[in-house]
Amino acid sequence: MADVDVLIAGAGPVGLTAASELCRRGVACRVVDRLPERLPFARAVGVQPRTLEIWDRMGMIREALETAVPLKGQLLYVNGEEGPRIDLALPPEVPYRFAALPQYETERLLEDLLRRCGGEVERGTALVSCAQDPHVVRAVLSLPTGGTEELTARYLIGCDGAHSVVRKGLGLSFEGAALPEEYMLGDVEVDWDLPAGYAVRSSHVVDGLTDDLLVCIPLPGDHRYRMSMATPPELSRAGQKDADGVTHGLSGEQGPVPGLEHIQAVLDRLSPRPTTATSLRWSSVFRISHRIVDRYGHGRVFVAGDAAHIHPPTGAQGMNTGVQDAYNLAWKVAAAVRGHAGAGLLESYDAERRPIGEEVVDRTLRHARSGIQADPDDPATTMLREAQLLLGYRGSAIVGPVGSAHDGPEPGDRAPDCGGLLYALRAFPVRLFSLLREREHTLLLYADHEDQLASSDRAAAAAVRAAHGMLNVCAVLAPRVSAPGLSLPAVHDGLDEFRRAYGARGGEAVLVRPDGYLGLRAVPADGPEVPAHLAMLLGT
Repeated sequence: MADVDVLIAGAGPVGLTAASELCRRGVACRVVDRLPERLPFARAVGVQPRTLEIWDRMGMIREALETAVPLKGQLLYVNGEEGPRIDLALPPEVPYRFAALPQYETERLLEDLLRRCGGEVERGTALVSCAQDPHVVRAVLSLPTGGTEELTARYLIGCDGAHSVVRKGLGLSFEGAALPEEYMLGDVEVDWDLPAGYAVRSSHVVDGLTDDLLVCIPLPGDHRYRMSMATPPELSRAGQKDADGVTHGLSGEQGPVPGLEHIQAVLDRLSPRPTTATSLRWSSVFRISHRIVDRYGHGRVFVAGDAAHIHPPTGAQGMNTGVQDAYNLAWKVAAAVRGHAGAGLLESYDAERRPIGEEVVDRTLRHARSGIQADPDDPATTMLREAQLLLGYRGSAIVGPVGSAHDGPEPGDRAPDCGGLLYALRAFPVRLFSLLREREHTLLLYADHEDQLASSDRAAAAAVRAAHGMLNVCAVLAPRVSAPGLSLPAVHDGLDEFRRAYGARGGEAVLVRPDGYLGLRAVPADGPEVPAHLAMLLGT
């Protein structure tokens, strides 16, 4: 018997996401992090709309909305001349917008959520080594006291960053290379009169090549920004390599760090308005590589976030992609711990997430070299992709076949939100995402006629049996359908938004996975498809 169900190495946003989701499901976790406390650095700042959707499902959206600030767009300047403004506009049916939130605040909110779920972070405790056999993972931890501890876990998730001990212990390759560019970062306040909520990108270009760059991302506070800019020669770490050859991330305590004078010198050259930087909270030098593992896991060990993929920070994709890694993995590991993981469920993590990691690495590298303006898609599609709303798992072995929907999202697609759902005992409508919050698999049974209600009851009973009870069921009724004898929880599609958003047909079953993607669509709802699919996912 193992000492713990799951050991998680790393308590950044990725590790905390995995831990919160596992603890919420009653899985015993240990979360270790080598740092004695959270770093007070605004490293990852951009929060994508898809991540806010995940935080909604996890039950921490209110705290995030109260802490973050809107990221409205970007102001562009080239050689002092203002270019076209980029507004981060999304369709009205998307429930959340782009946001800016310092990473230490993201980690605080997630750690608070973990604590509410019954977990905690063991700080100053580092994973030293790991190995696995068919039955358990064996790990050695270094403790704050200076001693070591040996333990066994049923599963290990490595969220321990670019220099991951878990990745090395698993023997994964990490192919890629370092970029020659070096940047210094600083968290400062400025006194310019540029509009609030907009990032600023100001560059100096000669013969089509950028030789000087300033990027400013707004942070919570008055005229506060996280600024990045080229590193001056006296601060450069060029030629210095980390011990494992992976040159990526903040420089730490090695060598001099940027001061206000270094940041001010760049502002004097590139700021679109004369301004003075003050209140430097932290600064560092940042080096960039692009790498990805050859697989996201093997056996009982998995990697996520920077342990699996690193790339330029263009478009704020890194942390957000890592959070989605963890969110995809956690429900699958929880099913395995409960003894209800069908054949191929854990393997689907690599199959679903690694292609996305490859795409993100390639896209951010392309944007770093040529700019997002060089993206071949139309601006609306580019915006949805940057928001991570177009990512999906069509063709995955654990989702149903594409082509099952006359209109609307297919299995493997993100489940869209919609409004206007009415409970009989509620005087005001709710959104679908509210119904899905903190749920496992959810089976939505759409009925547009009373004749379909009996089949909805039969479909629900068969599905719950196949899912070993790890399933929520709700009937979604067309506006004029009366269901006085229905035994299921039910809402009315009061504004017809669900039918339109999903292209729903009368008597159809729509299965939403715990990570907010469609798993299956089936007509009729009480046919064999839904129980068979759930049995495949969660074991017979």
